[in-house]
Amino acid sequence: MDVVPATAETTSLETETISESTASEVVSSSKAGGLSAEARAAVAEAIPVETRRGYAGDWRRFTAWCARAGRRALPATGDTLTEYLMHLKGEDKSPATMDRALASIAVAHAAAELPKPSTVGARRVLKGHETERKRSKDPRRRPRRAAAATPPLLRKMVAATDATTAIGRRDVAVLLLGFALAARRSELRLLDWADVAEVEEGLAAEVWRPKVNHEGPLGVPYGSNPATCPVRALRAWRQHLIDQGQPPTGPLFLRIDRHGRIAHPMRRNGRPIGDPTGRITGEGIGDAVARAAARAHLAAPAGLLPDLPPRWSGHSLRRGFATAAKQAGKGLIETGRHGGWSDGSKSLAGYFDQAGVWDETNPLYGIGL
Repeated sequence: MDVVPATAETTSLETETISESTASEVVSSSKAGGLSAEARAAVAEAIPVETRRGYAGDWRRFTAWCARAGRRALPATGDTLTEYLMHLKGEDKSPATMDRALASIAVAHAAAELPKPSTVGARRVLKGHETERKRSKDPRRRPRRAAAATPPLLRKMVAATDATTAIGRRDVAVLLLGFALAARRSELRLLDWADVAEVEEGLAAEVWRPKVNHEGPLGVPYGSNPATCPVRALRAWRQHLIDQGQPPTGPLFLRIDRHGRIAHPMRRNGRPIGDPTGRITGEGIGDAVARAAARAHLAAPAGLLPDLPPRWSGHSLRRGFATAAKQAGKGLIETGRHGGWSDGSKSLAGYFDQAGVWDETNPLYGIGL
């Protein structure tokens, strides 16, 4: 039994290992001395930034619950995890949120060189919660996936964007290059000038993808429609930056304020904030997609579940690529390797399944009904 009094003294050891406010706090030190700060940072660096940020938030919530419940967070027991999943179920958290909470706890134990607690009971709670949510048929409890920005919708989004402005040119390039690379927003924002070279066939792009080992550049050919050609769109954006006196080095996509100023220094209470290089944030990528969808009036319900309106985000470009690839008859392997999915990716297979609901792979076609 791991229940302990919920006092500051008994919880100080757990909270001490996660006291840093950065995302790398999940990679905590061992109670036996453990890793140096440099080693912990190196281990944390191998985990994608957004994953680390999510895990860190999950770990903070778990340790806070443990303090309130009088349980030990590190090391935790299987009973503690089961009770915590019951707590999350009571808050009607999504199965995906609950699953990630378990993953963050496992990461923290591994980083602290401690055995991972049993998840048998917790997984049963999770499975039951998932079944209950499906049975409820409540549209508010269904997962809201990012809408797929397929080429027909991208054409509408681009057509509704004023490409004579700096923000318009940047957003068009973000939309089209993001789709062509099937890029996560974190990958798109990290592109530098030197990462994308114009070649005879189009673009050769080096994309930093921490989850997949990829050697060599990705090829982005010229589009058949000049208005939605990623090569031409990026060229126009780059030329605009040069015309505005921006050097052809550093971040490829920069923040732009409401006055149209590119990479303008930002301050809050007299102190500089934001990336000093002017690099756009992941949230900025998502905002560009959402703005374009709103301008094109793409907020109407769509898909198989008409009571769930689509959610436009930075992930819409990546999902749109997977959907379009499936509809064009491309295979899982070639699509996955271009987009940085691991071989056998369940998420990519899910996109393919959803995109194939009405194509010739539907088993009802041709069976004689």
